[in-house]
Amino acid sequence: MRNLMMKQLVVWSLVFCLGVPLLAKQAEKGKSRMKNALIVVTNHDTQGSTGKKTGWFLSEVTHVYYPLIEAGYQVDFASPRGGLAPLDEISRDATDPENKMFLEDPELMKRMGSTLSMTSVDPKKYRIVHFAGGHGTMWDFHTSEPLARVAAAIYEAGGIVSAVCHGPAALVNIKLKDGSYLVKGRTVSAFTNGEEREVGLDQVVPFLLQSKLEARGAVFEGAGNWQDQTSVSERLVTGQNPQSARSVGKKVVELARRLFE
Repeated sequence: MRNLMMKQLVVWSLVFCLGVPLLAKQAEKGKSRMKNALIVVTNHDTQGSTGKKTGWFLSEVTHVYYPLIEAGYQVDFASPRGGLAPLDEISRDATDPENKMFLEDPELMKRMGSTLSMTSVDPKKYRIVHFAGGHGTMWDFHTSEPLARVAAAIYEAGGIVSAVCHGPAALVNIKLKDGSYLVKGRTVSAFTNGEEREVGLDQVVPFLLQSKLEARGAVFEGAGNWQDQTSVSERLVTGQNPQSARSVGKKVVELARRLFE
């Protein structure tokens, strides 16, 4: 009996010694991912062959960034190539309180000059990835294979993918493991063909975003030009234009609370 008890004690000691570190490691892994979000911006700074400058649109970052921060998320910034992400100066509206805070925060502005490259991003770290707009995205989001890979991995692991205005250019080439496009059969909002014509860039951008998303099988949901329009389809949150960025930020946080808390 004594020998049997000793053997059982040794077995349980081994289980405890091996099991506790494993459980701790798993818990830490889950914890590290729970409160991390990624905002992706463009590196592209020119509107086609026009010579006119572009970049990422300020409010389409700030109106998502600050709600995530307030919800307790650590937010990283990335871009297709990494490094400098040019701000579209037309979006520099300091009368907007979130924009003002962002512009006057030297640390944040410094980080936009040294964004992570999508090739270096570990999707296992993030629960949320948000693609901010700005016309620059129309040239470099859809051509970035690492960007598509990261977004697909986050979504298929149960995370949230969001995008606003021209940010959904990131979605047009994202495929899931079964080979289907992420947007296929899902309700999506983005900068409309009508809005592109109104700003006079429908013959400048490499493709019309609304048309491309529809060709990929998305159920496009648009409102009138410059109206607030946000769509939530499973774990995909999309907005039509800069006027929709605040709604996108709100919807992302609401969805994250339902899913992860």
